[in-house]
Amino acid sequence: MSPPDDRSTNGDRWIHTPPRKSATFDDAAIAEIRRAAASGIYDIRGAGAKRRLPHFDDLLFLGASISRYPLEGYREKCATDVTIGARNARKPITLKIPVTIAGMSFGSLSARAKEALGRGASAVGTSTTTGDGGMTPEEREHSNLLVYQLLPSRYGMNPDDLRRADAIEIVVGQGAKPGGGGMLLGQKISRRVAEMRVLPEGIDQRSACRHPDWTGPDDLEIKIGELREITDWQKPIYIKVGASRPYYDTALAVKAGADAVVLDGMQGGTAATQEVFIEHVGIPTLAAIPPAVQALQELGMHRKVQLIVSGGIRSGADVAKALALGADAVSIGTAALVALGDNDPHLEEEYRALGTTAGAYDDWHEGRDPAGITTQDPVLSARLDPVAAGRRLANYLSVLTLEAQAIARACGKSHLHNLEPEDLAALTVEAAAMARVPLVGTDWIPGRGRE
Repeated sequence: MSPPDDRSTNGDRWIHTPPRKSATFDDAAIAEIRRAAASGIYDIRGAGAKRRLPHFDDLLFLGASISRYPLEGYREKCATDVTIGARNARKPITLKIPVTIAGMSFGSLSARAKEALGRGASAVGTSTTTGDGGMTPEEREHSNLLVYQLLPSRYGMNPDDLRRADAIEIVVGQGAKPGGGGMLLGQKISRRVAEMRVLPEGIDQRSACRHPDWTGPDDLEIKIGELREITDWQKPIYIKVGASRPYYDTALAVKAGADAVVLDGMQGGTAATQEVFIEHVGIPTLAAIPPAVQALQELGMHRKVQLIVSGGIRSGADVAKALALGADAVSIGTAALVALGDNDPHLEEEYRALGTTAGAYDDWHEGRDPAGITTQDPVLSARLDPVAAGRRLANYLSVLTLEAQAIARACGKSHLHNLEPEDLAALTVEAAAMARVPLVGTDWIPGRGRE
């Protein structure tokens, strides 16, 4: 049989329209529908949001020229220090650089990884943070400045560790999952993790989404008072919130007596949670900073209560932009793990065996990380040399600081905290509206009238 003729009745050939995929039902959406239909459970993964979001890349600095006077990098200083906790604490902490290590638990990370984080942070004069599940001896030994996280689960919490810490961070929420609790699956609850958390070994654990002994800012004020009594008013107390309503959350944290507010945007990572949380709950880091700063300014507390921003910090430019928008410091998590060796291309064959590729591996909850970082497997975790990994982290932190200093000098600033919104312009209307800075080449801030 001959093929059908593709001619029209008047002899012209039809022009065939090529197949077109839906923008709504794209390959990723269809794959998720099929996965859900086959398994009947929601997808769990680690890391942060992977969708394209307005971010620091959408901002540019306006370097000095005639109207501004730049500083010479080889002979004029640009200071980077930040003091946290002077509002109420008898022993505030001073960091040499405004980049800290975010809370990542022993359980989600191996003990060697926690040690490496402490080594790297200490080498450059900044702090690291315990995360859920308590304080390990390795972490305390190798962290000159250690922030102890108090989460709703209270896993591993004891007053002695509170006193041994240099600061306390009450975690209300996390950027990857505001309003959601944490997960640690059974394959990562080793005997040591189980003992520290007082849990059965090898059994899935899910921590609560809210603290069991308070339900609002008045109760939080009481809790902060209890922690100050336990630590003899010596330790700075931070409040960490996932970015969703940053203006009100920041104002209420200040009212409750916080010394610092940690604001985590939706690009912030997690050890494990539902993907629907990671991609659809919370707001971008860029959008969260200005309302938090506004709340501090209206209360007369900007630079008195420190604002620490996290969620998607990758470069010195990101650090400088966050500080220019009004933050006092930033915190890194995912980037720190990459610096330690996570998702390294030299492990590509092993990542492929897990059904992924270097740079995309996010099944941290499975405990099979070839880099030995997000695992409790003794064979895999032994691959990580905490001394070498700590050195890589220290190098990375140094580069972040040098890059931020270079930008600040180019803007004529002798301290990173002297950077300001006036030094910024936005490439997109969305970023201009979120950051509250002019669209580049104009004096227009979307959402505001022209002066």
